[in-house]
Amino acid sequence: MTTNVAAYQAVASGAPLEKGTVERRDLRPDDIRIEIEFAGICHSDIHTVREEWGPIEFPMVPGHEIIGRVTEVGSEVRKFTVGERAGVGCLVDSCRECEWCLKGEENNCPQAVGTYNGKDRFDGRPTDGGYSTEIIVSEAFALHIPESLDPAATTPLLCAGITTYSPLRTWGVTEGSKVAVVGMGGLGHVAVKLAAAMGAEVTVISQTRSKEEDGRRFGATNWIARKEDPEALKEHKGEFDVIINTVSAHIDVQEFMATLRPHGAMVLLGLPTEALEVSAGSLIGGRKSLTGSNIGGIRETQEMLDFCAEHGVTAEIELIKADEINDAYDRVVGSDVRYRFVIDAKTI
Repeated sequence: MTTNVAAYQAVASGAPLEKGTVERRDLRPDDIRIEIEFAGICHSDIHTVREEWGPIEFPMVPGHEIIGRVTEVGSEVRKFTVGERAGVGCLVDSCRECEWCLKGEENNCPQAVGTYNGKDRFDGRPTDGGYSTEIIVSEAFALHIPESLDPAATTPLLCAGITTYSPLRTWGVTEGSKVAVVGMGGLGHVAVKLAAAMGAEVTVISQTRSKEEDGRRFGATNWIARKEDPEALKEHKGEFDVIINTVSAHIDVQEFMATLRPHGAMVLLGLPTEALEVSAGSLIGGRKSLTGSNIGGIRETQEMLDFCAEHGVTAEIELIKADEINDAYDRVVGSDVRYRFVIDAKTI
């Protein structure tokens, strides 16, 4: 039997989100029911509900950064028990059979199902996300949330955390690595914290010094303010092992490639609307890489959460009530948040 629970929904492109209800399925044997405590606001929520990434089916409940308590488990559930704290990130299902799923890279599965704006593999119903009081998900796509972490501040890690952790691990950041983080917003500030916790020497590349004090508190040892000194990157030729570019603005890739050491990689996390230009020579010389990354699989996401618990890493957040969501959307677009908004689900 399905249940209706309170939620905030996108009802039309560009329209304010409205309070309503969403129908949740009855538990399947491998499902858990989570009473949501906190739901993060990701910029991708805004892009999606405003149809900036293509048309969607309305009404739709956004939210893919979700933490709460397990209140019910299906008959075949073995990983979770009632009362445990659990999280849900960007995915709620995949085919579970392809080479990528078997490798633990469900994010690369051609049939991966998004937490919202997706289609359930079994009944074809649209998926709805975490701006709600409850969610039901297969235990295979739920994460154990360490009790040592503040749950509200941990919520953004379900997207921003894995999005930055995965490339840092994939491109081999470790003790003594030199990492540059371009932009220190919702993604960038988490990247700084994670890279520093991995033992890297972290340089932030920003437009101004307005966030420098924060950046150094998060673990950055160096700061480059490009508006202050447009030529500053030239002083860092051949310095960085990895550059994590979190911004969606157009950049001169050639400038950044020159700052990489041989075998270094510049990893794109942002999605600029304009095409980026790069010469073959800037890659061939030094065998450098210009690459991209999105999220990670469930296994790596759990690894990230456990790493954050070990090192005390969480996001910097502003906790809001549900009736502040629309204002928060406008503030995110205006870069007026340090550094992520999280919704207190008790207020939905």
